[in-house]
Amino acid sequence: MAELRTEEEQLEAIKRWWKENGTSLILGAVIAAAGVFGWKAWQDYQAGQAEAASQRYQQLLTLSGQDDLDEAARQQADGLVTTLTEDHGDSLYADLARLLDARLAVQAGDTAAAVTALEGLIAESPRPYLQGLARLRLARLQLADDAAEAALATLDGEIPAPLAPQRADIRGDAHLMLGDRQAARDAWREALSLSEASDQPLYGVQLKLDDLGVEETT
Repeated sequence: MAELRTEEEQLEAIKRWWKENGTSLILGAVIAAAGVFGWKAWQDYQAGQAEAASQRYQQLLTLSGQDDLDEAARQQADGLVTTLTEDHGDSLYADLARLLDARLAVQAGDTAAAVTALEGLIAESPRPYLQGLARLRLARLQLADDAAEAALATLDGEIPAPLAPQRADIRGDAHLMLGDRQAARDAWREALSLSEASDQPLYGVQLKLDDLGVEETT
């Protein structure tokens, strides 16, 4: 009988404990399950967004590979760029889309649109390398527009070390446009030195130096 009472007391104790704590346990289990489900749903959403961005970028890449876009194709490309930058603005695809947009604009003769695309990438991208690449391309566009001073100012922005040889090369072009042959020579020599140090071939720079002729001495 003592054992029975002990079992009954244990059962009553369990019932009381469950009455006091059962609801919170169930609620905790529900919250935990909701958390797992929510995290899984978020992961699925993120994966879906990445897949959608990838597909749109591939479509844009295919369009940009065409030699001559007609009006309909250009509008389609513009739409893809807008979607990538607005719906996937933090993604790598959005940055790459801006670079392609600038290239397509140049091909269409719309330098202003190309400048806008590159300036947008510089201002909004969290990726220093792509920002630097955009600065180099923007500086080249400014040189093509005879804006050598603006190009030099653009090149003074943040540009990662792997792009330093190209920056020095473009600086040389800008200085030559401004009539400063010695500054151009110094910049191109720096470009060659950086290129050799980083084992990055930089074609055409030696020809520019050769065209300058023998260095003038005083």
